[in-house]
Amino acid sequence: MTHKSKWLLFAPLGLLTIGAGASMVPWAGHLKAQKVPTAKWVAAGTAALVVLNAGVSLFGRGVLERMRHELQEKPSQSSVYPLLSTY
Repeated sequence: MTHKSKWLLFAPLGLLTIGAGASMVPWAGHLKAQKVPTAKWVAAGTAALVVLNAGVSLFGRGVLERMRHELQEKPSQSSVYPLLSTY
């Protein structure tokens, strides 16, 4: 799998996961407001934060793969400026 294909996979997947986690946080708050037993809303809040942080991690991986792709595609400085490679 190339860096570009990894970037195109991880970045949108990360954004979707961040959105899912961000949507789950108010749900956990709603459970607390509804006087649901503590174990249930704490578990829901923990799951929401796990999903949100997983999304941030996936998106970060996408950014990393984008950077690797750009570094791989960028021509080396010695081929663009041949005189600089002698210094």
